[in-house]
Amino acid sequence: MYKTIDLFAGIGGIRLGFESYGCENIFSSEWDKDAQKMYAANFGEIPHGDINLIEPSDIPNHDILLAGFPCQPFSIAGKGLGFADTRGTLFFNIEKILAVKKPRAFLLENVKRLTTHDNGQTYAVILEKLKALGYTVYSRVFNSLDFGLPQKRERIYIVGFLQPVHFDFPMLLGYYQPLSELLENDEAIESSYFLSDTIKQKRLNAVKGSPPFPSIWHENIGGNISALPYSCALRAGGSYNYLVVNGVRRLTAREMLRLQGFPDDFKIVLPYSGVRKVAGNSVSVPVIKAIAGEMIKALQAQKAFKPQLTQSLLFELEA
Repeated sequence: MYKTIDLFAGIGGIRLGFESYGCENIFSSEWDKDAQKMYAANFGEIPHGDINLIEPSDIPNHDILLAGFPCQPFSIAGKGLGFADTRGTLFFNIEKILAVKKPRAFLLENVKRLTTHDNGQTYAVILEKLKALGYTVYSRVFNSLDFGLPQKRERIYIVGFLQPVHFDFPMLLGYYQPLSELLENDEAIESSYFLSDTIKQKRLNAVKGSPPFPSIWHENIGGNISALPYSCALRAGGSYNYLVVNGVRRLTAREMLRLQGFPDDFKIVLPYSGVRKVAGNSVSVPVIKAIAGEMIKALQAQKAFKPQLTQSLLFELEA
């Protein structure tokens, strides 16, 4: 239906969301070797490497640009450039590709705090750059909890269209899958996943309130433990005991992928440490799928509108 490119592709979560609507991905880029291995195992292709080494002109023409870009925090202190210049961030690569290839639409995903970094100036510059390229831009912060996943994960989603369209972000589902449907049976899990008696007792002494069952126990930066009927956001750099199932064991690789909405036939070809990293860096597939559906709807409506507009103009000219 539409051709997509998958930048900063991770393990392909954004691609999955758009492929569910018949989109064909024709180019991907991801520098992380572990993510490349997972991507290759599941999509049959190894993504191109560092986006900095790829010329925009070498990227094939496409309809929709997809990018879960890592916007590295930056400061103007001492540089005197202000926010008129976004070089030094990986967003600059996306801007160049959009300028050269002019796809019909794009979807960008990033952490929620992008909107408040440097008092909102970073985000303002990004929106300004996108609009300067001729795109109508929409943005919204969504929580994965509102799209059926038992994971509290807030992210900013930025959508743009080159031609005017009627676009609405998807409606919230307002519920999430029970953990009981996602978690594996403890009896089938290797003993290495379970906490030592000392750590278990420490968790039990620190947990707040009466833990629901099942629950995922979350340790914040201050060492406080909360037991919730859902998971807090997976983090690539979180400690091994950052999230603990029912206070007794770590999440399995499959459970982490389920928390991001990946299907059970999604192949795992990495050791546990690698899966923790790529799952923590991934997108929540159901959120992407919901946004993709609305984007496709908007593009289809635009396509249907053009012939009607042309016929109307011809009629007026003939009259």
